[in-house]
Formats: sequence, structure tokens, C-alpha cells
Amino acid sequence: MKMKKKGYINTLLYHAFIWIFGFFMLYPVLWLISSSFKGHADIFQRAHHLIPTQWEFSNYIEGWKGFGGISFAVFFKNSFIVATLTTIGQVVSSAFVAYGFSRIRFKGKKILFGCMITTMLLPSQVLIIPQYIMFSKLGWIDSFKPLIVPAFFGLPFFIFLMMQFIQGIPKELDESATIDGCNHMGIFLRIIVPLLVPALMTSAIFAFYWKWQDFFGPLLYLQTPGKYTVSLALRMFSDPAAVTNWGAMFAMSALSLVPVVILFIAFQKYIVEGISTSGLKG
Repeated sequence: MKMKKKGYINTLLYHAFIWIFGFFMLYPVLWLISSSFKGHADIFQRAHHLIPTQWEFSNYIEGWKGFGGISFAVFFKNSFIVATLTTIGQVVSSAFVAYGFSRIRFKGKKILFGCMITTMLLPSQVLIIPQYIMFSKLGWIDSFKPLIVPAFFGLPFFIFLMMQFIQGIPKELDESATIDGCNHMGIFLRIIVPLLVPALMTSAIFAFYWKWQDFFGPLLYLQTPGKYTVSLALRMFSDPAAVTNWGAMFAMSALSLVPVVILFIAFQKYIVEGISTSGLKG
């Protein structure tokens, strides 16, 4: 009886700790959503209160109007275009490269793999100036090309992730497919890709999230307001020379969370499967 009571107390304490810890983790998001319904004065004078004294739904209407005659629908569309194409490019190209490193023998394979891993150790700041000069010479500044095209050449992190997953797939499956007349492309599309779905979905989730919240890339390469992404457009609400419409900015910030939250909830089961990189056991 005492053991049962002790187990009940431990369970109660555990869940209480999880709820308290979860609340502190989610508090910034809750504060953001709460502030999106507050008036300008209420945001700062009652910053510690999550429930507004007066609900200002007009913040969403004003925020959606955007600025300079450009509504936030345009910024959302731009973000979806960049994030979707980047995700497709990174996932597809990384899968091809990962298969090549994992299953195909060729000269210089170890050297190329070492070079790829080395690029993961380079700070992104080191590449900013060379990349900007290169894209400027190509005439790609103020377009989506610098944000999208590099994604079609693979991402080292995703390549390494998929390689670990592919290495868990028995090579006997490849050999059986070869006997049936499949070449490398057939093996990749018919054997590897169906078994690689968890890793592909995990990579897609991370790729979309990283590109959706990317601020520095659009800030560096985009100059026309009509081409701004959501992350860059949110910055335009802050005007040091005038009164910043904080309510509208928080409202659009809350809306910007919706796509990634839906994506995470819909495909969260693939994250654990993909990161575990277990594959199939022979």
C-alpha cells in the first residue's frame, strides 16, 4: 500500500514538474499571442498580464494590410515560394548525394566526403562576402535565386543524416534488385527512397522551418519590398522615426508561427524516426 502511494506521489510530482516547466517554455509564445490582442499602451503597461483588458482584434486587420500598399498576403506568398522550393531542392539533392556516398564506389570518394564534412565546420559568416560577390556578378541580387538555387546542391547536414539511415538498410536488398536488372537509379527509386521516408520527412521539416524563419538571407539579397519574406517584412513594422504599431507586428508574428506549427504537428512522428537513423536491421 505504501509503495502504491509513493508511486502515486512520484507520478503527481512528475506531472506537476512537466506542467510548470512546459509553461515557462511556452510563456514567450503565450505572451506573443496575448500581446497581439492588446492595445499599444496595454502591451507595455500590463506586459506581465497574459489576459488583455480589452481585446483588440483590429491588430490583425491592420497588420494584414502591411505597408506601402503591400499586404501581408504577398509576404506570406514569397515565404512559401522560397521555403517550399528550398525544401524540395535540399531534400532531393541531399538524398541523391547520400545514396552516392553510401552505396556507390568511385575514386576520391573519401576525399569528397571529407570536404563535405569540413564545410559543416565553417562558420556561415565566412561565406557571406564570397557568395554575395558571386551572386552579384551573376546579376541575382534582388531576386529569389540566391535563396533557392544553392539548395539544389545538397546540404551537408541532411546528406550525413540520410547516409546514416541508408547504411542501416541491408545491402542484400540492393543485390537482389541488381539481379532483377535494376541499375543504381532503379535501386535508389524503388528500394532506398521508400525506406528513406522518415529521414526525408525529417529533413523536409527542418529545411522548411529553417528557411521560413531565415532573416539574414532575405535581408542581404532582397531590396524590393514586394519581394520581402515574412521575417523581413516583420522588421518593417519597427520604425525608429515614428510610432511602431506593436500590436499589428505581434499579430503578424503570431500568424507567421501557424505554418510551422501545423507542419510540426502533422509530421512530428517522422522526426524521432528520422533522427534515430535506425533504418532496417539485417
